[in-house]
Amino acid sequence: MTASPQDPAPNPHATAEEVEAALQDTKLAQVLYHDWEAETYDDKWSISYDERCIDYARGRFDAVAGDQPLPYERALELGCGTGFFLLNLMQGGVAKTGSVTDLSPGMVKVALRNAEHLGLPVDGRVADAETIPYEDNTFDLVVGHAVLHHIPDVEQSLREVLRVLKPGGRFVFAGEPSTIGNFYARWLGRATWAATTNVTKLPFLSDWRRPQAELDESSRAAALEAVVDLHTFDPTDLENIAKSAGAVEVKAKTEEFAAALLGWPVRTFEAAVPPEKLGWGWAKFAFGGFKTLSWVDEKVLQHVVPRNFFYNVMITGVKPGATD
Repeated sequence: MTASPQDPAPNPHATAEEVEAALQDTKLAQVLYHDWEAETYDDKWSISYDERCIDYARGRFDAVAGDQPLPYERALELGCGTGFFLLNLMQGGVAKTGSVTDLSPGMVKVALRNAEHLGLPVDGRVADAETIPYEDNTFDLVVGHAVLHHIPDVEQSLREVLRVLKPGGRFVFAGEPSTIGNFYARWLGRATWAATTNVTKLPFLSDWRRPQAELDESSRAAALEAVVDLHTFDPTDLENIAKSAGAVEVKAKTEEFAAALLGWPVRTFEAAVPPEKLGWGWAKFAFGGFKTLSWVDEKVLQHVVPRNFFYNVMITGVKPGATD
């Protein structure tokens, strides 16, 4: 585990003045919001580094990239967050060594800590995705999960991805919100939050209500979240952006329609009530329901529902110029 000594320190406790400034500065908002979330992000999104998430990450990779000769020698995760995608892909045999970058020092710190705990050879840098701080032709694979929608200039970022890839190298991005999917997911999330936080004001449900300070903190984070989520994607438009950046063999795929209709209310409800109220039975329902509806999406709905109605967009492409 290595980090650059020149990287800035995390700032997990932004002042009101910094938050106000961030409302007018998207990159400052990215740093503040993700530094704020870094230490609790894995718990918030039920991220783990065991078989459950290894299978999920590898499944996303295989779904869009198809059958590839593995492992890749060196991989980069762009906008790594806590390292969820790359670290689980490395454990799943996709890459031997890794590098992580994120605009948030807090996220890079947590990602490198996770890598150290897992015994994975990973280095990291605090970096802007539009100016990746690695030399040309460095990586065999670049990956990212739920990152492109945070980047102001997606095409410029993909040009940088292609620059640091070796000829014939591949990128795989997953977890990007579709335009239609984001509309219904946000609506479901807001409705669930309003219903839960209002119902738990009733005296006989007060022990199901998080402390007001925690709810206020979530609301402050949500205000910044509205600033950091910059894009939604039509899958065809995202393919065209990747091609314009210079990629070949570009393909987008979508997933999660029925699963998203369950997943967003479930995650919002979990954020609004005390965690000790949700035991093993709830976890079994949430995970089992998501897996069942994901199966319905894959086996049934993907054959009858237009791809732009699904919530998650995945995209892959290759840097041209590979030689035999």
